[in-house]
Amino acid sequence: MNLVVLGQDRPVIVQRPITWNAERETLSIAYLKNRHGLDSRRAEITPKIIVVHWTDVLSVDKTFKTFDPVQLPARPNLQKASMLNVSSQFLIGRDGTIFQLLPETTFARHTIGLNYCAIGIENVGSARHPLTEEQLSANTALIKYLMAKYPISYVIGHHEYQSFKSTSWWKETDPTYITHKDDPGASFMMRLRKALGLHEQLSSR
Repeated sequence: MNLVVLGQDRPVIVQRPITWNAERETLSIAYLKNRHGLDSRRAEITPKIIVVHWTDVLSVDKTFKTFDPVQLPARPNLQKASMLNVSSQFLIGRDGTIFQLLPETTFARHTIGLNYCAIGIENVGSARHPLTEEQLSANTALIKYLMAKYPISYVIGHHEYQSFKSTSWWKETDPTYITHKDDPGASFMMRLRKALGLHEQLSSR
């Protein structure tokens, strides 16, 4: 079931693109093939899911510097799957400022099994530094805009991604490639879904 919002205004979005070059394109296409089993000539997605994250890095600048390199540094458990660095399409600061790091339909590595159809929204925060009211408002505005633009079926927290493992949505060639996530937490997602007017449970997949 697609979640549709009509006539939603585009929120203020600051463009802050991370490095996208031939190497990143090549690594992204290889990821689509090797991890998701999809042959593609371009590193593009058709957005159908939105995944909300927190960064565990407590500044916009540090998060940008983490995502900007093309190759993934110093994370052996993830490097085994691909040398492509992690990233997301959007980043939201503690004050609610929305930054766009990649075009909405450009592939980003942020959620195992779902990258091929998922827009990632990173939020500066952590378990010790819960996401702010400003971030809640910014996520709500951004997601409403994206839901009006694309056939979005689900809005999930990163901690919920494994609930798709036994469904046709899941595309990961290695069934043992799983990481535990707790971001952005059940409480934030409950409040976000309420603000979005979404009441479906993941069990309705």
